[in-house]
Amino acid sequence: MPEFCGIDLAHPVINASGTYDAIAARRVFGDELLEDFPFSAFVSKTITPEPRAGNEPRRIWETPAGMINSIGLPNKGLEGFLAEDLPQLAELPVPLVVSVMATNREEFSWLVAAVEAREEVAAIELNVSCPNVHSGLIVGEQPAETHALLEVLRPLTEKPLIVKLTPNVAAPEAVAVAAESGGADAVSLINTLKASAIDPVTREPALAMGHGGLSGPAVRPIALQQLRAVAAVTEIPTVGMGGISSGADAAEFLAAGATLVAVGTESFRDPQAGSRVANELETEVYRPSARL
Repeated sequence: MPEFCGIDLAHPVINASGTYDAIAARRVFGDELLEDFPFSAFVSKTITPEPRAGNEPRRIWETPAGMINSIGLPNKGLEGFLAEDLPQLAELPVPLVVSVMATNREEFSWLVAAVEAREEVAAIELNVSCPNVHSGLIVGEQPAETHALLEVLRPLTEKPLIVKLTPNVAAPEAVAVAAESGGADAVSLINTLKASAIDPVTREPALAMGHGGLSGPAVRPIALQQLRAVAAVTEIPTVGMGGISSGADAAEFLAAGATLVAVGTESFRDPQAGSRVANELETEVYRPSARL
């Protein structure tokens, strides 16, 4: 049974934020979902201070080895999440991690303090891919910005703080080191890679926003390289993700230094992908020829 930041988990497979709607899944599958939940912990969709409708359609485009999404973080905002979604997510049979994002330290502090106060929440993930309105810099792309944010947030909670790293930088390991030195308990990587696509019929951008984030099997080699680089220079746990669709994929991430792995895009194709990957991973881990 793996342990992550003081949280005991049944197996090392969790979900990537925003890729599995547990509330919608329960409406479809009923309470059977609770009896065979596909992940050992659940990471919520990213919550912002105010409600967001998300981007205009089209928001998803399939690629030969994954997909590009430009969904735009639709959510009910902090108050809506606490009142409507959190009570339902608290009924899941696994620890709950809440993902939050804001554009300045004050709003991040508001989010973390509000979520920290809820006993249903086991840990908090910081999505640091949004510009800081004070500096104009992307927090997660600048080590100094990341460190400064953690220095503000760390005193607000004793719950584990997980920093979600962006892959769209030259040296994600520098950001990871800054997060660790600022007080982060763990880091997760990778988020999606910047990408675009052209509709072959219209010859126009395939997504309404013109661009989005690439995920799926195509990004796995990049995710593995960045994970290895981060694991080599940090001592805190890492959650590895990026194109994991099988137990063999997950085993590669664990061999590269991950403490846990997260399934994302594969859940769009197979809602039980988390359970399948966990079962396959157990076979991979104990099969001598699978050791990397």
